[in-house]
Amino acid sequence: MMPSEDSCSERRVRLFHASLLWPLQLEPLGDEIDDGRHWELFESGQDEHAWRRIDDEFTADPRDFSERHYREFVSFLPYVQRFLYGEGRGRMASEAAGDLGRSPIHVFRRKDIARLRLTLRRGQAPVELSIVHLDLYFFHDLDIVQLNVEVRADDLPLDVARDILFRFGRAYPSGWEEGGEGLHNAYAAEWLDHDGAVVARSDTGHRGKYLEYVCQHRSPCISEHWACLLKPLVLSHTDEPGELRFRLIEYHRMPIMAFLAVDRPRELKRKDWLRLGLAALLHPDEPVPLNEPAVIEFEKRYCQDRYWSDDPNGPSTRFICSGHSLVVVGDAANPFFVDAERGVLAQFRHQYFLVFLICHLHRGALLVFSETLVDAVNDLDIRVDASVRRFKRRIRANFETFLRFTHRYWFHELSERPHIQTMYRMCGRHLRNDALYSEVRDEIREMAQYLDSDSQRRQSNTVVRLTVITIFGLIATVSTGYFGMNIIPFGDGSLSSRILHGLLATAGISAIVMFAVARSKQLSDFLEGMADERLGSKDRLRMLGRALRRKGEGGL
Repeated sequence: MMPSEDSCSERRVRLFHASLLWPLQLEPLGDEIDDGRHWELFESGQDEHAWRRIDDEFTADPRDFSERHYREFVSFLPYVQRFLYGEGRGRMASEAAGDLGRSPIHVFRRKDIARLRLTLRRGQAPVELSIVHLDLYFFHDLDIVQLNVEVRADDLPLDVARDILFRFGRAYPSGWEEGGEGLHNAYAAEWLDHDGAVVARSDTGHRGKYLEYVCQHRSPCISEHWACLLKPLVLSHTDEPGELRFRLIEYHRMPIMAFLAVDRPRELKRKDWLRLGLAALLHPDEPVPLNEPAVIEFEKRYCQDRYWSDDPNGPSTRFICSGHSLVVVGDAANPFFVDAERGVLAQFRHQYFLVFLICHLHRGALLVFSETLVDAVNDLDIRVDASVRRFKRRIRANFETFLRFTHRYWFHELSERPHIQTMYRMCGRHLRNDALYSEVRDEIREMAQYLDSDSQRRQSNTVVRLTVITIFGLIATVSTGYFGMNIIPFGDGSLSSRILHGLLATAGISAIVMFAVARSKQLSDFLEGMADERLGSKDRLRMLGRALRRKGEGGL
């Protein structure tokens, strides 16, 4: 800690909320699972795990519908409402409607874990955080799932809250300290049930486990407490059995949202704001890098100060968004700021959470699309017909899914409320979602154009072969027509001789046709040479000889 630098140890966070939002890529289901979807398979095995599917907040009884949910709903534009909540139930009441009109989001929640105990550093007293929600978000047509871990605490020292933001949301250690603990990770993280028993504990200090896993699988291994939380989802490369498998999409640091209600936020210095806004990137013990562009232009790049003023009588809520983090800081003494039903806290947990979720859904899905294209190209071997057919199926399926993603999930405008729309644009801009979308769209378009050109090439080859056969067949047809079809009186012989003559003629004609197909490219070159007035008779005869002697080159 560095109290001499910013004196943040004297300040306290009266109310602390944080939400991790971790996008993960789901592996395609096996061929033995017919017409199954990930969430359907996940729900079918609920007797074996603690996750339970939950409905949305639109209950059958309007008296159970809260105002905070109404405020959340009306904050978004109609097409976003349909994406988040589905269509109205009145005309969709029949069973025949199926999934028509329902939201493409499928949420599962577990309630067996009540608290999170964090020991941030060796020798420090542990900090206990209450679990608000543990959710998994599945999305129709997308091989992606998002884990949401929402925690809260009261009356934390500001430096402890900042350390939590830096150390908590990490899937695996990026290295190890000299003492053996994971670098930048919490020294220990424990999930506790309602009786206080430990459900799972982190193992970032087990250096050998992570080294061995990366050496064997060329993929990072996640900490035990995260692996336990996600079951029955299992890491793709692990030897643990499981039909639902996932892969990491990005770096080990998970996107995080934080809500901090502090005393007298206007008294925070610029270094305090820098450490809070860049808490997920800036090590708490390191000096602030004053020459870093992100630090120099911090207010311009990351701060949204619509509700912030240096005037004591003005608003005192500041939003700081870097893409991978969204931090909201305000006055703990302001009742509206900490109001969980109508105030900023309610908006943070509902409207702004959905903004953050959609932004990271966009980024995660686009990265998965790009990864799928890479896998398809790596699996392609043009010398193997089965590989070519598999490549075409994967590219066409990816193209269709991308079209559905564009029309179902991709938005430029979420809300007519200026601040919500501003935060959406700011978060998407820092995540480079628009640029990433353009890159993936161009990649898929190039793949689709390649498939179209390949199909046209094959059709052209077929047309060339048919043209060659037609031209040479025309010669035979005209010749026999000139002399008549009955030059040899086959009809005067016995039945067996006529059958034999028919079979021999069919075999001979078939052989000539097959020969023409095999030499179609060379014969086509010969026909082009015949049409070239610059070539003499000897050149044309030489081309015909080459066409009759040389083996076909396998197509155009």
